[in-house]
Amino acid sequence: MEKIQKTDAEWRAELTPEEYHVLREAGTERAFAGAYTDEKTPGVYRCKGCGAELFSSETKYDSGSGWPSFTSPAADGVVVENVDDSHGMRRVEVRCAACDGHLGHVFPDGPGETGMRYCINSTSLDLDAKA
Repeated sequence: MEKIQKTDAEWRAELTPEEYHVLREAGTERAFAGAYTDEKTPGVYRCKGCGAELFSSETKYDSGSGWPSFTSPAADGVVVENVDDSHGMRRVEVRCAACDGHLGHVFPDGPGETGMRYCINSTSLDLDAKA
């Protein structure tokens, strides 16, 4: 996957302040406030920063957490995971492999075969609905 590199000024010019805060400063939107928390439309969820295909609506489920949740990424290598020791706890951060945008966190308490819950900020996503 080709890496996308932009200056801070370029990111600020392309993203809204909230998108910049989540994607570039590893912020988090309020629980149950995101546009895709309850979304059921079939399609592909793309990175708001670069358009990379990250998640499929086929793996989206209602976790009750207040953020869109998925059991797995759309394909191997589209996200990267890093240990996050911020806020006095150990979590696993999820970032876009193409642009390094912060997406959310992954937890080992999900359903199905993977047992994973990719808890993702709506602000970091764009839904490309199937026609």
